[in-house]
Amino acid sequence: MKLQSAAQDIPFHTNGMRVGMLGGSFNPPHAAHRAISLFALKRLKLDRVWWLLTPGNPLKDTGRLHGLAERARAARDVADDPRIDISCLEAVIGTKYTVDTIIHLRRRVSGVRFVWIMGADNLAQFHRWKDWRRIAAEVPLAVIDRPPQSFRALAAPAAQALARYRLPENQAARLADQQAPAWVFLTGMKLNLSSTGLRNSDGSWKAKRSDSSV
Repeated sequence: MKLQSAAQDIPFHTNGMRVGMLGGSFNPPHAAHRAISLFALKRLKLDRVWWLLTPGNPLKDTGRLHGLAERARAARDVADDPRIDISCLEAVIGTKYTVDTIIHLRRRVSGVRFVWIMGADNLAQFHRWKDWRRIAAEVPLAVIDRPPQSFRALAAPAAQALARYRLPENQAARLADQQAPAWVFLTGMKLNLSSTGLRNSDGSWKAKRSDSSV
């Protein structure tokens, strides 16, 4: 995969734009990634969602990770919405930690109102992320409920540490305008797929299946 310049791999944006960032391996991308993005666009009143494809998650085994170009092509097919942009920025700038990616973007596109989107399963382990407090101080966080992870996520160290910065769910549309730290826990997502469940034991991706839930 030919790497572009960092400027080229930052998706379209304008000052004042409200952008959600959804990071991950996308190995493979699937209907829940799209559903989460559409859900966030609506509930958070975002203009766009950027899928930031990581070259490799430091907290996961990358031995069976498919190539970045393959994952990017599949992500574009799955996203299928002009408001969802696919970016391989982390491979271009040489970062593997979310905190470094966020700092890079905040410096270069300071006029964008960013929100970091994560599932409740990630909130449950957020305290294990590198410089997680710095991440929370840089951008507001939108946590999408993923039953049965709710209790575990909200009882986790990061959620407890950030409890006083949590917005009521009925104020979710204000999140992108808030100064970090700020976060909201969004309920109501019905689709609960995972990339792990869509991989075979040898790491290959299972055949696509139709899904009318999105």
